[in-house]
Amino acid sequence: MKKIIFLLPLFIAFNMLAQVNGGEYIFEFLRLSRSPHVSALGGISVASPGSDVMLSTGNPALLRPDFHTQLGLNHNVYYAGTGISNLYYAHHAPGIQTTFGFGLQYLNYGNFTLTDPVGQIQGEAKGRDFAFQLSASRSYLNRWRYGATLQYARSQLVDQKASALMMDFGVAYADTNSQWYLGAVVKNAGLQIKKYELQQGSQPLPIDLQIGLTKKFKKAPFTIMVVGHHLYRWDVRYDNPADQTDNQLFVGDSSNTVENKTYFADKLFRHLVFALDVNLGKRIEISAGYNHMRRAELALDEKKGMSGFAFGAGIYLNKFVIHYAQSHYHLAGAYHEFGLNFKLNQLFGFGPGGKKIHWGEKFTSAFPQW
Repeated sequence: MKKIIFLLPLFIAFNMLAQVNGGEYIFEFLRLSRSPHVSALGGISVASPGSDVMLSTGNPALLRPDFHTQLGLNHNVYYAGTGISNLYYAHHAPGIQTTFGFGLQYLNYGNFTLTDPVGQIQGEAKGRDFAFQLSASRSYLNRWRYGATLQYARSQLVDQKASALMMDFGVAYADTNSQWYLGAVVKNAGLQIKKYELQQGSQPLPIDLQIGLTKKFKKAPFTIMVVGHHLYRWDVRYDNPADQTDNQLFVGDSSNTVENKTYFADKLFRHLVFALDVNLGKRIEISAGYNHMRRAELALDEKKGMSGFAFGAGIYLNKFVIHYAQSHYHLAGAYHEFGLNFKLNQLFGFGPGGKKIHWGEKFTSAFPQW
C-alpha cells in the first residue's frame, strides 16, 4: 500500500509531462546546478553516492542519514553580474526514520534602468528569482531509497511577478556489492499559482525526467556516471533553418525543400551527460563532465572550444569541504564556482537542548556508500 501511495504522484507527473509539447518555459533558473560539485559533473547528477549533501538537490532520494546536520552553501557571480546563492541543510529524524532537507535558491539580476520610448529615464526596477525547498527521503528494503521535494518558486521581473508550486519525485537503488547505483527523478511537476499577466494563460513549467547510472570500481579510485535528461521527448533539437537543404529544380520552386538528415546521433547525445569523479587519496577529489546539449546549443560553428565541458575539485578537510567548478558554456568565458560544506554539529553544540533534536548524534546509511 505504501508503494502505491508513493507511486501515484509519479503517474500524475508523467501525465503532466505528456501535456507539455514545447514552447518557452518559466522559472528556467530551476534547471541551474545548485552546487559546484554538480556543475563539475556536467550540471546534472541524480545517482551519485558521494558524501556531498548538495548532490541531493538533484534527486531527493539521495538524502540519507549520514548527511545529518550537513550544510552546503555557495554564492557566486554568474554571467552579466547575476548573483547566485544556494543553501541546503539536511537533518535526520530517527523516530520516523526519515531524512529531511531544507533548501534555498536565490538569483539577483540587479537593478534595471527604466526608460520610455524616447529614452527618458523613468526610474529603476529589480529582477529577482528564488525558490524554497522542503525534501524528505526514506529507505525501502535494503537497497532502495525514495524521496520527494515540495518547492515554492517566485520570480520578479521589473514590475511583474509570478509564482508556482512544484514537486520533485525520486527513487534510488544501490547494489553495493558490485557498486552499481541507479537514480530516477521527475522534476518541477506542478502548477503556476500567479501569472506575470492576468490575461495570459498558465505557462509551462521546466518539467524534466532524468535517469542516471553510476559505477564505482573497487580496485580503481574513480567513479563514472551517465545521466539522461529531457527523456519525456525524443527530439529536443532547435529547429534551425540552416539545417534545411534546398533541392530546388527551378528558381522560385520551393516544393522540393527537404531536410536531408535525420540527426539521430545528435538527438540521442543531447539527452546525455557523461561525468567522472577521481579520488586522489582521502583529501582530494577531481571531477569532470560533458554536457552535449550545452555544447550543441551554445558553441559556435566556427570555433567550439571547450563548450559543454566542466571540471572541478573538492578538498576534504577535517571539518570543512571546499568545492570548486569551472563550467564552459560559451567562448565568452568559463563560469567559476566555489562552495563550502560542513557539519554543524561538529562546529556548534546546543547542550542539553541539542539532545532533543539529536544534534550531537552521528547516523550512518542502511548500507555502505549510499
